[in-house]
Amino acid sequence: MLDNKKLWDDAIIEIELGISRANFSTWFKNTHITRQEDGVVYLSVPSAFVKDWLLNKYHKFIMKAVRNISPNIRGIEYIIQKEGDREKENKQQQIQKPLINNQLKLNELYINKEDNLNPKYVFDSFIVGSFNELAHAASQAVIKNLGTTYNPLYIYGGSGLGKTHLIQSIGNYIKNVAGKKVFYLTSDKYGSEFVDSIRNNSVHLFKEKYKKYDLLIMDDIQFFSQKDKFQEELFHLFNSLYENNKQVVFSSDKPPRQISNLEDRLRSRFEGGMVIEVSKPEYESRVAILRSKLKMGGFYLPDETVEFIAANISDNIRELEGILNTIICQSQLKNKELSINEIKQLVKNSSKQKKTVSIKDVIKAVCDFYNIDEKTLYEKTRRKEVVKPRQIAMYILRQDFNTSYPYIGQKLGGRDHTTVIHACEKIKNDIKNSPAIEQEIEHIKNVIYSGQAVAGAAICDDQI
Repeated sequence: MLDNKKLWDDAIIEIELGISRANFSTWFKNTHITRQEDGVVYLSVPSAFVKDWLLNKYHKFIMKAVRNISPNIRGIEYIIQKEGDREKENKQQQIQKPLINNQLKLNELYINKEDNLNPKYVFDSFIVGSFNELAHAASQAVIKNLGTTYNPLYIYGGSGLGKTHLIQSIGNYIKNVAGKKVFYLTSDKYGSEFVDSIRNNSVHLFKEKYKKYDLLIMDDIQFFSQKDKFQEELFHLFNSLYENNKQVVFSSDKPPRQISNLEDRLRSRFEGGMVIEVSKPEYESRVAILRSKLKMGGFYLPDETVEFIAANISDNIRELEGILNTIICQSQLKNKELSINEIKQLVKNSSKQKKTVSIKDVIKAVCDFYNIDEKTLYEKTRRKEVVKPRQIAMYILRQDFNTSYPYIGQKLGGRDHTTVIHACEKIKNDIKNSPAIEQEIEHIKNVIYSGQAVAGAAICDDQI
């Protein structure tokens, strides 16, 4: 019979290969086998929450990994085992350490004026989960093949989801490891410099300034909406960089097709590379992010607190960091660890007020995404450019808000409930066969939730 440590070490290797990094870090941290008796493995876990999750979500997977190493194992029991008193006491003492002072070190606050990069934004501190793993993978491909793979790289998503961290990580890597010339700026800054160059009669210098870089990173590209002259300058700059195999990375809060009044020639340049969305982090990633922030700051919070924050703050990473710093500041002021009830009150006070989503909100988000008039969704038409958005609206209303089929049909032009059922089934099948459709729907839902509500909100009755 294998000893406990050897058995679990070997099993963990197989488990880690089979699940995402975020899930592995969240659910298998601080687990170990305490004993084996009569073919039963007793697995120590740090909390009841972890026990329930492993039992319900990963039990078969764990069992398979253990039996692959030791076929005589016939069962697994999960034992909640708290940390030793000495370790707990040490962690309790850490609560006196000021996280903010640890986080805001001078090198993290310093932004290099030559390239505008913040040195704290590196890949090592970037938490990868299912919500951003494609964007992270594309970024890795870019740094390995600068100017030739995914050029331009265009990353979009809501605010506070780590886009700036990721694109600056590319810049810091290319600058520090590859030794190339890099420059980061926001589109707002680019526009301001262009205006200043016109006032100072130095447009020719402005045009040449950015052509010398091997990597140009431009944040918040949606600023160029409806600014034709800025778009023209960016178009010519991009062409010059692209033709000389210089890499360009863009970020935005929306995909190119959703930036209003964006010139077709510039939109086609954006879409000619790689366009990837960063969505909201799922629960496991939120837990991993919180634990990473705590570790970097040298601070301790109980698992129960971390799990509660992750379960109740779901919109973006920035909000997670904000509530974490609030909790830590309160702990320092009171010179004690906050109770779970005090944590709940802080989260309640800090989180956004939940609002109700109306059917009009869903229809508007869908129509804005596909650039069609809202009135057409209610008309008796079978035009392809209208049918797909209508079916997606029906699907979202049903799947996310559990709206009844007859009610959806009534509100979307007085259609029969069987039409709605068919539409929902059609979109379900499309999602299985087309990642692009799934990505489009996720973006629409992010717009709905960020503008009006949180996931799980109810549809209110409205007059359409």
